Amino acid sequence: MSVAGLHSILRRTMVRSTCSLLLATIAISMLSVGTSHARSPFWPQYRSWWWGDHAFRHKHQPRHTKSDLTKKAQLQDDLKGPLQIVISIADQRISLYGSGGLIARSSVSTGIEGHPTPLGVFSVISKQRWHRSNIYSAAPMPYMQRITWSGIALHAGVLPGYPASHGCIRLTNDFAIRLWHLTKRGTRVIIAHDDVRPVEISNPHLFVPKPKVASGSPESDAATLADNNTTTAAATHLPLMSNAKAQETTKAPDSASAGVTHQTTVPISVFVSRKVSKLFVRQGFTPLFDVPVKIENLAEPMGTHVFSAMEFQNEGTAIRWTVVSIPEKSSLNQRVPSKLHKEQTKRTIVTASPTPDKANAALDRVEIPQDVVERISELLTPGSSLIISDHGISDETGTDTDFIVLTH
Repeated sequence: MSVAGLHSILRRTMVRSTCSLLLATIAISMLSVGTSHARSPFWPQYRSWWWGDHAFRHKHQPRHTKSDLTKKAQLQDDLKGPLQIVISIADQRISLYGSGGLIARSSVSTGIEGHPTPLGVFSVISKQRWHRSNIYSAAPMPYMQRITWSGIALHAGVLPGYPASHGCIRLTNDFAIRLWHLTKRGTRVIIAHDDVRPVEISNPHLFVPKPKVASGSPESDAATLADNNTTTAAATHLPLMSNAKAQETTKAPDSASAGVTHQTTVPISVFVSRKVSKLFVRQGFTPLFDVPVKIENLAEPMGTHVFSAMEFQNEGTAIRWTVVSIPEKSSLNQRVPSKLHKEQTKRTIVTASPTPDKANAALDRVEIPQDVVERISELLTPGSSLIISDHGISDETGTDTDFIVLTH
């Protein structure tokens, strides 16, 4: 072979090697970018699952805008306040509400005809990341959030598009994971046939927080003297602070400038039952006391209404309330169709326009003794609730639950 031929072969070899090296470098760079994208957090954090039923997917990340930052800040504020979970059997939907309104919505699968999901007022009483059913052949129930000790819970599962469980509320896996990390024991869960939602309410009969006068002030000294000279007929009442945990108190920062302090304790739950004409109070799943109350037109139904104290206002002298009213009878066909049409479900949710009229009417009919109102006002804090219902306390209510009220 000539020298010129050898040089030609060497040049071709070097060109091929350079091209191969260049392609390898490009491939490695693309792989690195792909890996970086997969590991980086999705922005905004919750958009892909809070507002849709599809699985959580990593997509091209949009540029961070002021609008995105505002939405994320608003979401974080909403998640700081009391959360409420509302489940609609007819729509096979779960909705998560915070202090600012709707945060999340996704599909569910509830109980079949022979094993229906109970309707009523519940709360999360136990959580377990990996759980197996104690009733149904150790069936897996990942990211389980129990709402009754008899076996009803929210957990990840298969969603065929219609009711298919034995009473539990099945969630998509991604929604179940994120919801599990957001909730805590005591988070309110409301299950109704139709779609219901919280609305703002203002009523003079709602409890108002009672500021604590700073010790050492003239008002405090006068109150102490009055207490020493006054006896109360409360021998049948259990102690307001029933355990050491409830006695741990902190000062609310927003009331310091007003010269008063709020003792922030475990939120309380108040239940008024028309069935027995009584008011019951619990704090941190622990019963505190119960007293008789007077209800006007006792023979007439009142419905079931869940009032939630959302946040202090006016430097702690007031509190913002919302209410969810649960209809006793569904306005839709009681039979849930085997398959739900997205257009029909969406229309049902959008056109529902709840008003607090019935809740206001129920409040106006209940007459609570003034000393009881004052005791409750002293314990009132964001996250507290008031339930008014025609029904009594369910047998599901136990020593380690909030009030459970079944409405069917």
